[in-house]
Amino acid sequence: MAEITLQQADAMEIGGIALDSRLLIGTGKFSSHEVVPQVIKASGSQVVTMALRRVDWKNPQENILNYLPEDIVLLPNTSGARSAEEAVRIARLAREAGCGNWVKIEVVQDQRYLLPDNFETVKATEVLVKEGFVVLPYMSPDLGTARRLADAGAAAVMPLGAPIGSNRGLKTRELVRILIEEISLPVIVDAGIGRPSEAAEAMEMGAAAVLVNTAIATASDPVQMAQAFGMAVAAGRMAYLSGPGARREQAEASSQLTGFLREG
Repeated sequence: MAEITLQQADAMEIGGIALDSRLLIGTGKFSSHEVVPQVIKASGSQVVTMALRRVDWKNPQENILNYLPEDIVLLPNTSGARSAEEAVRIARLAREAGCGNWVKIEVVQDQRYLLPDNFETVKATEVLVKEGFVVLPYMSPDLGTARRLADAGAAAVMPLGAPIGSNRGLKTRELVRILIEEISLPVIVDAGIGRPSEAAEAMEMGAAAVLVNTAIATASDPVQMAQAFGMAVAAGRMAYLSGPGARREQAEASSQLTGFLREG
């Protein structure tokens, strides 16, 4: 009960919507669409991202939208876009298709490491914000780019923790930490997180949220792993709010080492 109270008192607001859960879920790579609603329920996530190119309008059984709960916030992404122009086109198509006005900007030209193109991402953000979209841009963690995205009106910034789909964890830890310290927008760590402990670490640093897909979808038990991530994110946030003690280079006893034995 204490955990629920903390979450309700510590809601994250994006685009005018208050979110109790700070775990965002992706819908790719699952063995079947049927497991997705179970994963969402187990994780407690309220925001779900999906690629518009994975929506099969002609085949209801293959249309991921038919498996998503009605009360979640849908976050279409522009996966497959190689330029700002393509990302803008995909975002407009998603809104026209009834997916709402939230959009995760993904612009990737590099096909080996799938690193986001920050320059094109800023351009797409500037256009879509003016058109009334709630824009959450996926980016390489660069302070200058984050500031430009904030100036452009992004609702959050989503720096990668490691190359997408790699499950390698917070390899960009120090760069993400700088964004958390310097940017007033919510910082949502996206891509690369492979273990619940890494999600907890991101939250302990002060990240506003994390987005996880591959680590859950490729687990032997995706539903149980989703629950583990939900718990880890909540624990990491609680630890951050509790104010962890300072780290020290040398040992320091938790109680007096003298005075408890008679001398002589």
